[in-house]
Amino acid sequence: MERFNAEQFTDFLGKIGRLKSVPRHCVTPEGVQETVAAHCWRAAMMAWLMKDELGEIDIDKVIHMCLLHDLGEAVTGDIPAFWKGEAHRQVEREAVDRLLAALPPHLYEEAGALFAEMEALETKEAKVYKALDKLEAVISHNESDIGTWLPLEYELQQTYAKKSVEGFPFLESLQELAVKRTREKIAQEEQRRKQNGAGGNEDRGSTTDASATDGRKTEGNIR
Repeated sequence: MERFNAEQFTDFLGKIGRLKSVPRHCVTPEGVQETVAAHCWRAAMMAWLMKDELGEIDIDKVIHMCLLHDLGEAVTGDIPAFWKGEAHRQVEREAVDRLLAALPPHLYEEAGALFAEMEALETKEAKVYKALDKLEAVISHNESDIGTWLPLEYELQQTYAKKSVEGFPFLESLQELAVKRTREKIAQEEQRRKQNGAGGNEDRGSTTDASATDGRKTEGNIR
């Protein structure tokens, strides 16, 4: 079996290490711009923490999927899900394949199989990974200052992970709690605006109009 040498290993780490600097739109509670690496890490941590809550699931595979799923963004940068078209997805697939080509053959095949499984979204593991990918984003946004949200996100926060969690009771409970906290956050912000004489809906605008006029601006913080 072909293995890494120290130089190949270190060079590969350098390439994927760019994810530590690739920003996402979400801002942490401390006011720090979130990175792709931070999102992937916490999704993987979520998987490990709930390993006893999901029944017959290969949780190690889910963790690997969470760690790998945005690897291509080390090359392409972060492309929001609601702006990403097929052309963007193809560019990212090619970026992933170029990155994985630096791996020893057995790791290349293992990672390639995981990416294929994630894209097909047919196995329980792939479905759980996708739900965690979305839930982590929703939870992160609930933790952020609502002033960093775009108008579209007032509704998006409540629907983004809904279909992905179906069939997994623990994930459904997380989604329900996230929506509850989103609504509480919106209500608090509307109350603050009313107290300031600004009105509850000022600055939020019409999410339908916003998404129709500029998809790039209204894809939202959520990835």
